[in-house]
Amino acid sequence: MARRSGTIHVRANSSIPRYAETMVASPASILVPGVLFLATLIRSSLGFGEALIAVPLLALLVPINVAAPVAVMASLTVAVIVLAQDWQKVHARSAARLVLPTMLGIPLGLMLLTAGAEPVVKAALAILIIAFSAYSLLGGKHHKLRDDTFAWLFGFSAGVLGGAYGMNGPPLALYGSLRGWSPQHFRATLQGYFLPASLAGLCGYWLAGLWTPAVSRFYLLSLPLVVVATFLGRVINARIGAHRFLLYVHGGLIAIGAILLSQAVTR
Repeated sequence: MARRSGTIHVRANSSIPRYAETMVASPASILVPGVLFLATLIRSSLGFGEALIAVPLLALLVPINVAAPVAVMASLTVAVIVLAQDWQKVHARSAARLVLPTMLGIPLGLMLLTAGAEPVVKAALAILIIAFSAYSLLGGKHHKLRDDTFAWLFGFSAGVLGGAYGMNGPPLALYGSLRGWSPQHFRATLQGYFLPASLAGLCGYWLAGLWTPAVSRFYLLSLPLVVVATFLGRVINARIGAHRFLLYVHGGLIAIGAILLSQAVTR
């Protein structure tokens, strides 16, 4: 605050961060909703896959401590809408058997992250995902899991990845593929998993003080497009045949594996 010619002048930036001042007028206020629309459309169509789109692109536009909570809030919104629409298509027992081991795997993922083992874990996961999906796409024998006996293994793996990299999707997609779920059951059941997982993540951000006004503002700006993308993705999902859906799932997994492998090598 400065006094000049008997007039008190208050510096606008003295107590308000420059980022918060310019946020509404910045290009990010337009680009962030666009990124979340694209990520949500993929998530709602296939049931997974938004993590590698939303957070990396959002981090180019806003600080990571804003990008990650906004992405989780959008993920939670998608899960709520999908479950409200298609709750009857959820394999509730499968979702429960995936969620509980995930909670045990998260601490291990955090340990691996802090121990510096990230490149090794990423490379091993990438090779496994690429090999399995390429084998399936090239006409290999399609093995099926008849029940949820091994759900704990995939749920635990999802927890490890979620704790280390915020990327639960690949093991869950593999599991849904092995169980032979239809596109509609695949999409709905994975949201039955993502709802509690996203809620737990959001609570963590709140406890860490990362649920800030900037996060709420970007979320509210993006909410209309997130809702539209969720409904549009449902239409796309309903029109995809089972065979084509598996092609998309394994193609998406190979893309994710390639990105993970590239990150592991460059790291």
